[in-house]
Amino acid sequence: MPRPRKCRFIGLKPNITYFKPRGIPIRHLEEIDLTFEEVESLRLHEIDGLMEEQACKKMGVSRSTFHRILTSTQKKVALAVVKGKAIKIEGGTYQIGRGRRHRCGRGYRNLLLM
Repeated sequence: MPRPRKCRFIGLKPNITYFKPRGIPIRHLEEIDLTFEEVESLRLHEIDGLMEEQACKKMGVSRSTFHRILTSTQKKVALAVVKGKAIKIEGGTYQIGRGRRHRCGRGYRNLLLM
């Protein structure tokens, strides 16, 4: 049985959760799924310009975990753009915001404010 995923912190949930190529009906498209924490990793690194070390602290994950999430996300987005696939954003193990006590999945995690 795999180990349960740790809670990841995201700054905000995106308002838009679906992208598709223009002019192609949805029924003819393959979908690529992105989790909310994958989108957050892309936002922190590519839009906010944070280095991996800073971004992993904001998300509450190790640097290697952040790197894996980011690499996977970049590959999925590139595949969607190059191959003309739709992107659906949903799910994941995340908590919006960051404070002393958060409920994420099972139990509480005690974390310091950043």
